[in-house]
Amino acid sequence: MQLPFPTQHLAEVIFAFAEPLTVTTASHENLTLKGQTEPSAPSRHTAHIMKGFRMPADHSTRATEIASLRRELEALRSDVIAQATHAHRQGYAIHPDYRDSADNLLLYLALRRHDIRSLQMRLATLGLSSLGRAESSVLATLDAVLLALKGLAGDASDEKTSPCPADFSRGQSLLRDHTEMLLGPAPDERSTRIMVTMPSEAATDAGLLRRLLDAGMDCMRINCAHDGPDQWAAMIEHLRQAEQQLGKHCRVVMDLGGPKLRTGPVEPGPMVVRVRPRRDEFGAVVTPARVWLTTAPQSAPAAADAALAVAADWLAGLTEGSIIRLLDARGARRRWTVSAVTPEGCWAESLKTCYLVPGTALRYDAAPLSLHQAVTRLDALPAREGFLRLNTGDLLTLTADLTPGHNARTVPQGCPTTSAAIGCTIPRIFAQVQAGESIWFDDGKIGGVIETVTPDRLLVRIRHAAPGGSKLRADKGINLPDSHLDLPALTDEDIQNLPFIAAHADVVEMSFVNTARDVEALENALQHLGSRPSGLVLKVETRRAFDNLPAMILAAMKWPGCGVMIARGDLAIECGFERLAEVQEEILWICEAAHIPVIWATQVLETLAQKGMPSRAEITDAAMGHRAECVMLNKGPHVVEAMQALDNIMKRMQAHQAKKRAMLRELHLAHANVMSE
Repeated sequence: MQLPFPTQHLAEVIFAFAEPLTVTTASHENLTLKGQTEPSAPSRHTAHIMKGFRMPADHSTRATEIASLRRELEALRSDVIAQATHAHRQGYAIHPDYRDSADNLLLYLALRRHDIRSLQMRLATLGLSSLGRAESSVLATLDAVLLALKGLAGDASDEKTSPCPADFSRGQSLLRDHTEMLLGPAPDERSTRIMVTMPSEAATDAGLLRRLLDAGMDCMRINCAHDGPDQWAAMIEHLRQAEQQLGKHCRVVMDLGGPKLRTGPVEPGPMVVRVRPRRDEFGAVVTPARVWLTTAPQSAPAAADAALAVAADWLAGLTEGSIIRLLDARGARRRWTVSAVTPEGCWAESLKTCYLVPGTALRYDAAPLSLHQAVTRLDALPAREGFLRLNTGDLLTLTADLTPGHNARTVPQGCPTTSAAIGCTIPRIFAQVQAGESIWFDDGKIGGVIETVTPDRLLVRIRHAAPGGSKLRADKGINLPDSHLDLPALTDEDIQNLPFIAAHADVVEMSFVNTARDVEALENALQHLGSRPSGLVLKVETRRAFDNLPAMILAAMKWPGCGVMIARGDLAIECGFERLAEVQEEILWICEAAHIPVIWATQVLETLAQKGMPSRAEITDAAMGHRAECVMLNKGPHVVEAMQALDNIMKRMQAHQAKKRAMLRELHLAHANVMSE
């Protein structure tokens, strides 16, 4: 970056980008603002910003204010250039297409090291730009306002201003070009792309891909934490078929699993099967419970409340209409009616709820009017999924091995009760955490504080759980937002998946990336493969990743295409739910300054995709996604309906975009050292 910049005249763009300003006379001495009125009293929230500032009442005081603003803005500009020059993009191999964007990012970070809210209010009062849209063209915005102030002061000198890494039009065009490079061309009627995460069914249901593509899907996302190469290849093949049929194109995005911390296995629950009919609001049976009886454990040929294996000779004696009697696990007498007999087995129906356990006896009359009953006993039944029930105040032991977890256990009188315990999939973190740090489980549903740390276990005091207790199951996420974890961003499984990704994906998403070194590690891992995806997406899902975002962006600018995903699920836990809105705003600003696209992800239209009916809040949330360049939908039974709804929302928002004015207080992220990790 060559700073300070050479000069360039910007007079032709000043008033086009200033806020509405109407000149009623050509004379600078008699310049007034049409429609200008005395501002109303500031609110309590802005009183401290406006303190000491009053609207100029006459020409002389206004001239003094203009001169003061000009001096302050010139000093701000000089400091921004000096700081950006000092930071520079040294050490980063920036792709030629991103050099101006890297320079603009450094200028924006330098600008946001200042709290300029008072300056904003004073500029706005004069009808000038308040710098609230400076992200994509930092120096051009400062120069435009300075030239406007010069004109208001009657200064007719032909002093040149500096050329910028990105002027107003170029800043926006760079963002459009970089977005198209990463995510493909924008569809008709909306500039925001839509990405959809593939369910496992996409490997067997070619029609699903066709329906999604027809509904407007722009990017197909494959999560490499699920399924495998055979299923991924089938999904991509189904997409290619749909592209040919519909004459459309869709980017393939593949997501590396990364070092995801998860809970270990849990002891299975009891071997008990509940058979329950469907009832209406008044308790009347609407649909009897259906039980499939067969000679060997196998899934039922149709929807069933239970599938049970019974003795072959006993099963052979059943006929349609036979009555089966039993005493369930609670001692309740129940009767089932055989509704259908097939060569593979029989269907029985129950009008009452019953609980079945190994050894439960099933009986029926061997012959009409016979006193003899044919009897069979149920053998092993599938165990219910185990879970730990945790209440606020409970102790939980997190172990370094994957021994199945268990609930708290009572011991002989006089001995302490054994706390609940569960394993951790990455035990090396035990050497990186400290007592007093917080820990969260299952997307923040359960939270606690680490009380004791040993090489093979952590003792956690539960501080957050639902009334009556929360269930913690196997394979649930673990977050340690207060801990400085040093984990490799690429796991052994990720390395094994890279050849497939390099051969098939347009874009690779890097999960749990935390530093610029992590980005370089992916680059190094791909070098010897001969090919690689053209695009890289950094998934910001930890506090550390957020703190290192500018450095990671500069490292990612080595790629032809790069972008950032706001993974709001983990990020909310890491940064605090109450701060998520603020954090995602900062990410949007930083990425716009770097002219790279943002993917708005996690729980977008989640209720609609899962249950077929959206909540009002998630519709509003989805509409906010138009500020990003792409919105991601997760999988669900109703994902096609969610795709259609999101396409409609994005098209509507396209016609209602409003100018954003940010209040530029000092930005925490601007203090990040782009060379540190």
